[in-house]
Amino acid sequence: MGQTKPIIEIYGTAVICASCVNAPSSKDTYEWLQAAIDRKYPDQAYAIRYVDIEGPIENERDLDYARRIQEDEFFYPLVLINDEVVGEGYVQLKPVFNALENLGFTPDETV
Repeated sequence: MGQTKPIIEIYGTAVICASCVNAPSSKDTYEWLQAAIDRKYPDQAYAIRYVDIEGPIENERDLDYARRIQEDEFFYPLVLINDEVVGEGYVQLKPVFNALENLGFTPDETV
């Protein structure tokens, strides 16, 4: 059981991106993803964090992602699982779930 829990990261800002009309905010995406993952994969450990790309950023890695989003390399919200991009802009559940299942998560089939 040497499986380490996946780290899910959502980079974004309070402002909804201009090309993402009607999309939820980054913070809403964070809360929505967390609820969806908890519902589909109950009792399976993961870490989730939200990084406001316009707030104070403490580490170089987060600064790099924030800069790349601000330079339009990525749309936001940008979702990573273990450093792999699984969604940006309009985030969809399927790629997120696929990435988690590739890491050993087992869905609750009753959901």
